[in-house]
Amino acid sequence: MHGARPTIGDVAHAAGVSKGTVSLAYSGKRPVAEETRRRIFAAAETLRWTASSSAQALATSRTSTIGLVIARRPEIIATDTFFPRFIAGCEAVLAEAGMGLMLNVVADEDAETAAYERFAAGRVDGVILLDVEQGDRRPNLVRELGLTAVMLSAEPPHENDPVGTPVVYTEDAAAVGELVELLIEAGHSRIAHVSGPLRYVHAVARRDAFAAAMTRHGLLPDRIVEGDFTAASGRDATAALLDGDDRPTAIVYANDVMAIAGLSYARSSGLRIPEDLSVTGFDDSELSAHLSPGLTSVSTGADVRGAVAARTLLAALGGDARRSVLVDGTVVVRRGSIAPPSRP
Repeated sequence: MHGARPTIGDVAHAAGVSKGTVSLAYSGKRPVAEETRRRIFAAAETLRWTASSSAQALATSRTSTIGLVIARRPEIIATDTFFPRFIAGCEAVLAEAGMGLMLNVVADEDAETAAYERFAAGRVDGVILLDVEQGDRRPNLVRELGLTAVMLSAEPPHENDPVGTPVVYTEDAAAVGELVELLIEAGHSRIAHVSGPLRYVHAVARRDAFAAAMTRHGLLPDRIVEGDFTAASGRDATAALLDGDDRPTAIVYANDVMAIAGLSYARSSGLRIPEDLSVTGFDDSELSAHLSPGLTSVSTGADVRGAVAARTLLAALGGDARRSVLVDGTVVVRRGSIAPPSRP
């Protein structure tokens, strides 16, 4: 140590944990795994470090800040209107409570973990988890770090899910089912779906809802292409679906960005919208209402979801940890992009 006094950071580094976890081990405010506690105490003893009142305060003080980590590529965040709307909803609630939002955009899992560890070191009071993945590791991660969290999802928690992080959810499946019903009522039977990345719970929920609605009507859900929510993937998926004699007469896209790109590609290929190809989106971006024809989409009330997520997290910080909260604001917005197929 070259004469320098050891710090909480030195102990955290030696024990392989965050500074927040060290402070939690000493304060006892939130549980820390016994093995982790032993490792921390052994490192402290070796370094001859003693927890000070300021170190313990890391676990008990309030920063008046909520953390949000988004693990998406910048071009997706730049074009997807969900994120600014969601953040605006969060900020509106936090401002009323005299609090703020700390945003980190990260490129990979290691950077994401590092962001949560920084948050746990006393930078935020709690976090909101977006883009929930299949078998998501983050609920356990933030629990181990001692961070209070709320998770945003497209479905309620399952009965066999462990009780833990509160879930704020919407009914995405019902809206996708309604879109398929509208297309079938218009006379379509060859209907395709361009999904989002299937590692995400909301992408799987929308794909499964599409397949279930098709099956209910005796139709095969065999035209499904996975996209990644970008315009480029929407264009490429549309090109693949339209390449052949037995092309679909309608496509249900998992977001508006892919739908708008797909619509543009179809038109450049000589197809009329909606006479030759009906198209639907999801998220109801502002541009969707100003296309010609307007894009039928699903309004998810992203700002409302942000507000509810923030309120639920503030309640959890106050000791009111509800298991799940339904945001009732998912609505199909009908516009001119659906018509009967021009050929059977």
